Amino acid sequence: MISKATIDTVFETARVEEVIGDFVQLKRAGSNFKGLSPFSDERSPSFMVSPVKQIWKDFSTGKGGNSVAFLMEHEHFTYPEAIRYLAKKYNIEIEETEQTEQEKANTDVRESMYLVSEFAKSYFHKTLLDSEEGKAIGLSYFKERGFTNDTIKKFSLGYSPETWDAFTKEALGKGYKLEFLESTGLTIAREDRPFDRFKNRVMFPIQSMSGRVLGFGGRILSNDKKAAKYLNSPESDIYHKSKVLYGIFQAKQAIAKQNNCFLVEGYTDVIQFNQSGIENVVASSGTALTPDQIRLINRLTKNITVLFDGDAAGLRASVRGIDLILEEGMNVKVCTFPDGEDPDSFAKKTSYDDLVAYLENNAKDFIQFKASLLMNEAKNDPIKKADLIRDMVLSISKIPDRIQREIYVQECSRIMDISEQVLVSTLAQLIQKDAVGAGKKQKQDQGQKSFEVIKNENPQTIEKIDVLGNVEREIIRILLLYGNRTENFEEILMKSNGEGEIIEVSEFKELKVFQKIFLSLQEDEVEFASPIFRSIYEDLIKYYLQNENSGIEKYINHLQSGVPQEVTTIMMEDEKYVLHDWIGQNIFPKTIEETLNQGVSDTLFTLRWFLISEIIENLKNEMSNEPGSDNMESLSMVMSYIELRGKFSKKLGRVVVRYH
Repeated sequence: MISKATIDTVFETARVEEVIGDFVQLKRAGSNFKGLSPFSDERSPSFMVSPVKQIWKDFSTGKGGNSVAFLMEHEHFTYPEAIRYLAKKYNIEIEETEQTEQEKANTDVRESMYLVSEFAKSYFHKTLLDSEEGKAIGLSYFKERGFTNDTIKKFSLGYSPETWDAFTKEALGKGYKLEFLESTGLTIAREDRPFDRFKNRVMFPIQSMSGRVLGFGGRILSNDKKAAKYLNSPESDIYHKSKVLYGIFQAKQAIAKQNNCFLVEGYTDVIQFNQSGIENVVASSGTALTPDQIRLINRLTKNITVLFDGDAAGLRASVRGIDLILEEGMNVKVCTFPDGEDPDSFAKKTSYDDLVAYLENNAKDFIQFKASLLMNEAKNDPIKKADLIRDMVLSISKIPDRIQREIYVQECSRIMDISEQVLVSTLAQLIQKDAVGAGKKQKQDQGQKSFEVIKNENPQTIEKIDVLGNVEREIIRILLLYGNRTENFEEILMKSNGEGEIIEVSEFKELKVFQKIFLSLQEDEVEFASPIFRSIYEDLIKYYLQNENSGIEKYINHLQSGVPQEVTTIMMEDEKYVLHDWIGQNIFPKTIEETLNQGVSDTLFTLRWFLISEIIENLKNEMSNEPGSDNMESLSMVMSYIELRGKFSKKLGRVVVRYH
C-alpha cells in the first residue's frame, strides 16, 4: 500500500495541465487551457483545464476532477495505479506500507490483468537480452532489422521461447493466477495443460497512451507455413484492437509538438522511423483504420500524414481510411514510397535529413493523391473518369467544414478539368442524401422516444425550479472559490438610541468567508436539504477550520468518491465564458468576486427568504386544514414572518427572488 506521505507529495508535485497534456492537445485560453474532449466525439472544444484551480472539466460529458481523477477516467486506472503513474512521471520515490490480506483480496480483476501483462513484457524482454536462445534467435532478428540496443529498450521488444510452456511456467511460479494468464490471452488452457500462445516469436508489447501494456503482437521466425506470420493478443477487458494504436505511448509528445502524426501499417515501420529520429509515428497494426483510432490521434493533433508503400492493391484498399479521417474533421495528407519500398526499409537506408525532406516533398494533399491514384485506373475511359470524379466528390462530402469543402471543390475542378458548378451540384446532392438519411434515423429515434414519453407521461407532474437546491449550490460555490478570503461584512445590530427606542445599527466586521457562512447558518439552525451539498459543506467547513491559511488545492486532491464531478462542475462554471469566448464577443459577465461581501450576504439573505416563505406556506396550510379551530396564534406568526420576509426582500432589492 502506498504511504500517505507519498500520496501527498504526488498531489503537491503533479500539474494537471502537464498530466492531461500527455493525452490531449491543449491550447491556451486566457489563464486556462482548452481542447477536444477525450471522452466524446466532438469537433469544437468543450474540455477545460484550470492550472490555477488544478482541476479539469469536460462540459460535453459532465466529467471532471483532478489529475488523478483524469487518469482513473481516461486510462481506467485504479487509484493506486494513478498515484504510481504520477510518481513515475515526476520521479517521486514510492514509500510502501504492508497490505493486509483483505486489501490483497480486493485487488481489481482488470488490475490483475495489467499486472500479468506488465510481467509478460518484462519476461519477454529479459529473455531476449539474457537467455542464450533469446540472443541467438530473437536478438539476432532485431539486429538484422538494424535496431539498436536503445531502440530495443525503448519499445521493450522481447522474445518468447520455443518451449511450449516456458512463459506460463515462469508466471505461475511467480504467483500469477492462471485465470489472468488466460484472460489476457498469454496462455491457452486446454485439458489442464496450459501452453504459451506466443511460443517461438519475437514480441512487440502494445501499450496504451499512458504506457500500460494492453496486449502483444508476436512475429514467428520459423518457416512453419501453417502458423500465422503475425499473431496478436485476443480481445479482452483491457485490449480492444480497434481502439489502440501501436507506438502511441512513445509518440504522443512528438505528435503534439510537431502538430502532425505519421500513420503507418506495421510495428517495424514505427520502430524504424523512431530510430531514424522521427518519433511522431503510430501504426494501426495491420487492422483496418477505425474511427476510435482516428479520435485517439485527434486528441493530440488535427493533422495526419498517411504513409503507404508502393503496393497498388494496398493503396486502393487504404483509400477508405482517408474518408474516415476526413469525416472526423481532420486534415489528411498521403505520402507513398517507391515501388518495393515500405516505411521500414526506406527509413533504414535513408539519413534523417533526407527522410524529412522526402516526406515534406512527397506528401500530397488527399485530393491530389486520390486523383493521381485513380486516374491511372481510369486512363482515357470517360465513364471511369466520371466515376473517379464522383469518388473524389464523395470524399469531399465527408468534410464537416463548409469552407474547406469549397476549397477542395476548387482544387478538384482544377485537377480534373471540370466546372466547379457541376462539382458543387454533385456535392449538394450527396450532402442532401446524407442529410435525408440522417433525418430519417433521427425521426425514428425521436418517434421511439416520443412513444416512451407518452407511455410514461404523468399529466400531474410539472417540473418546478429547485430554488433551494440552487441557493445551496451557490453557497458551496462561494466556499470552494472564496472560502478562505477575508472580507468586511455588514452586521445588523439592535441597539437602544438612548430614548427608549430599539433601532437597527450597521457595523462592519472582518471575517473569512467560510466563517461568515458558518456563523449565519449556525445562528439560523439551517441544515442543507441536498445530501450531496450537505456532505460537501460539512467537509469544506472542517477543511477550512483545519487549514485556515491554505488554498483549496489540498481539499480538491483528497475529494471523496462520488463528489469530485459535482465539485469540479461548480468550480469550473466560470470557464464556460472562456470556452465560448464571451469576452471576445464583447460580453462581460459580472462575477460575484467583484463585490464578494455583498454577494455572500445576498446569498444568505436569499436562503433565509426562501426558508421563511416555506414556513409561511406551511402555517397557512395548517390553518386551512383546521378551519374550525382558533388560528389567532398561527395568524400572528404568519404576519410576523411576512414582515421579516419583507425586510429580507428590501435588503435584496427585490420582491421575489429566483435563482436559475
